[in-house]
Amino acid sequence: MVFQPAEELAVGARGMVDDGLFERFPKPDIVLGQHVGPLPAGFIGHGNGPVMAAADSVNITLHGRGGHGSRPEASIDPVLMAANVVTRLQGIVAREVPPAETAVVTVGRLKAGTKENIIPESAELGVNIRAFTPAVRDLVRSAVERIVTGESRTSGAPKPPDFTWFASAPALVSEPEATKTTVAAFSEHFGAQRLLPMPQVNASEDVGVFGEALGVPTVFWFWGGLEAESTSAAFTEGRVDELPSNHSAAFAPVVEPTLSTGVEALVVAALTWLGKV
Repeated sequence: MVFQPAEELAVGARGMVDDGLFERFPKPDIVLGQHVGPLPAGFIGHGNGPVMAAADSVNITLHGRGGHGSRPEASIDPVLMAANVVTRLQGIVAREVPPAETAVVTVGRLKAGTKENIIPESAELGVNIRAFTPAVRDLVRSAVERIVTGESRTSGAPKPPDFTWFASAPALVSEPEATKTTVAAFSEHFGAQRLLPMPQVNASEDVGVFGEALGVPTVFWFWGGLEAESTSAAFTEGRVDELPSNHSAAFAPVVEPTLSTGVEALVVAALTWLGKV
C-alpha cells in the first residue's frame, strides 16, 4: 500500500520514485489506483487505455518597462502583452491540435501591477495544459513558449520571458488486459449494475508515474461519492454538468457507502492479483 503525498500538486509519485521507493521495497507486478469522483456513491467507474490526461504547468514572467499610466509611449506595457498572450494561447487547441486529438490550455492565473495609473515592470501568468499523447503534449508545450516569446519580442520587451515548467504528470494509462481482469473481479463482487463505463477524463493523476518508472501495468478506476439517487437521476436526465465535481466547494462525498466501497474495491483488486502469484 502506497500512501502517496502531494497528488494534487502532481509531484508526490515522482518524489517517491526519486527518493528510492523501489530501491527500498520490492518491485510490484502491477500498480492499482483509485480516486473518488462525482459518481453515485457505491458505484465504480472504469475505462481502459488512456483514462486521464497528462498535465504540465508553467509559470511565465513577461518583462516590460514600467512608467506612469499617462505616458504609455514611454513604457513597454506587460499588461497588454499578457492580455494578447492569453487570447493567442486559446488558438493552440483550435488551430494547431488535430481535431481528432484532445488538449486543453488554461490560463488560471494572471497577475500584474499594483495601481491603476502605473504601468508595471512585469506580468505573471500561470498556465496549465492537458493532453493524452506525447506528440500533442510536446506540440502544445512548444506552442505556448513560441507564442509567449513571439508576443514579447513583438512588444519590444527589454528581455525574453521566463518559463518555469513544473507539476508534470504523464497520461494515466489503464492497461487494457489488466483492467479487464480487475473489472471482472469488481463485477463479481459488486454486481454488474454497480459498474459504470467512463469516457476519458481531462483531469490528471500522477499515480501513473509508478507504472511508467517500473515498466509494469497500471489499473485505475473511480468510485462514486455523491448521494446515489439524485446523482443517478442527473445522469439519466443529462444533467451531469450540474453535479459538483472534484475541487468544487460543493463536492462533499457522503460517508457511506462511499468509504466502504472504496475499501472493498482496493481489497478486491489486490486479492485478484495476489491470487495470481
